[in-house]
Amino acid sequence: MKEILRRSITGVIYIVLLLSAVFLSSDAFDFLFMIFGLACIYEYKRLVGLKGYFIFLAYLVLWWIFIYIIKENNKLPINILMSLTIIVNIGMLFYLYSKKERQFSKAEKFIAGLFYIGGGCIFLTMIPYKNEEFAKFLIIGIFILIWVNDSFAYIVGRTLGRTKLFPRVSPKKTWEGTIGGMVFALGTAYFMANYEPIVNPLQWVALAAVIVITGSLGDLVESKLKRSAGVKDSGAIMPGHGGMLDRLDSLIFAAPFAYLTLNVFANVS
Repeated sequence: MKEILRRSITGVIYIVLLLSAVFLSSDAFDFLFMIFGLACIYEYKRLVGLKGYFIFLAYLVLWWIFIYIIKENNKLPINILMSLTIIVNIGMLFYLYSKKERQFSKAEKFIAGLFYIGGGCIFLTMIPYKNEEFAKFLIIGIFILIWVNDSFAYIVGRTLGRTKLFPRVSPKKTWEGTIGGMVFALGTAYFMANYEPIVNPLQWVALAAVIVITGSLGDLVESKLKRSAGVKDSGAIMPGHGGMLDRLDSLIFAAPFAYLTLNVFANVS
């Protein structure tokens, strides 16, 4: 009971902080996710044993360039960063499905952290900027999709779960829970078009599918990192929830794929 109360209080504080930043101003939202990104990189460094602090500087420089200097209509550098981030994420999936443990070099750990975490946070921050406006309900809708998926995956998994999804990495996750979370997320997405017309109902459903699938993979990738490091949580900054990376692993991994999907919608509609 005490643990449930602690998790609930931490969760409420996190949601209030997030929504306050979104509705306060775009600068507040940018700053919040810059800080979240630094926290995630710090936890990643501890998980993989990456020494030094240069990755923090590299992330801040990259973040500053893409959030404040490069404009939305300057597609080439954005597409390059998106391609690099997606390529690194695909590399992380190879790592996820590999049965052999291997030692990564410092350069590999640096590049993976910079794009898997740093690139993910940058694209998560860039998603709401559409047509030179800050689309508050678009980014809130994406958060809601992740929360709905996570919540109902847990509920359905606990109630009906029988078939293990990936027992080698995450023994508690089931196929039933994963499918249940996706069904509720897709249903939620269809109705969210009433609040954010930038994306129509069918596009919301397609976006939800991309976010749920890639977000679930991102959750498994972080679970593999924790299992390799021999720890339960990435950190302890959020009592009852673990670390910041535990909280944002799905969103960070899904962000470049969501950004790509939204740009495909913009170009074909």
